[in-house]
Amino acid sequence: MNRFLWICLGGAAGTGARYLLGGWVLGVFGSLLPFETLAVNVIGSFLISAIMHVALATRAVSPTLRLVLTTGFLGGFTTYSSFNYETVKLAQDGAFSIAALYVAVMLLGCLVAGFAGFWVGRLVVGG
Repeated sequence: MNRFLWICLGGAAGTGARYLLGGWVLGVFGSLLPFETLAVNVIGSFLISAIMHVALATRAVSPTLRLVLTTGFLGGFTTYSSFNYETVKLAQDGAFSIAALYVAVMLLGCLVAGFAGFWVGRLVVGG
């Protein structure tokens, strides 16, 4: 039960972080595209890869902390369901080229961030 509560607290913190970052990104970039969703998904992809590499390659991160950070914090922080809805909405509104561009940028951005996360994790702990 203790682990469950820590994961829930991590999720709440991730949700709050998503809200704060999303508001900042919206203020900086405007609302032409849902850049706030792009930002949290790219950052989340980077962080989950880096955390998982460090956690699984070393003993620096306990199994409970790994779950709190990935399932909890990043589960609350990342927004794939929002990305899906926004893409469908763009397509329903007839903005097919913008929807396709958004999918391509999201996919490539998250893949690059994921590889970068593993790379940084390896720099930190080797492997």
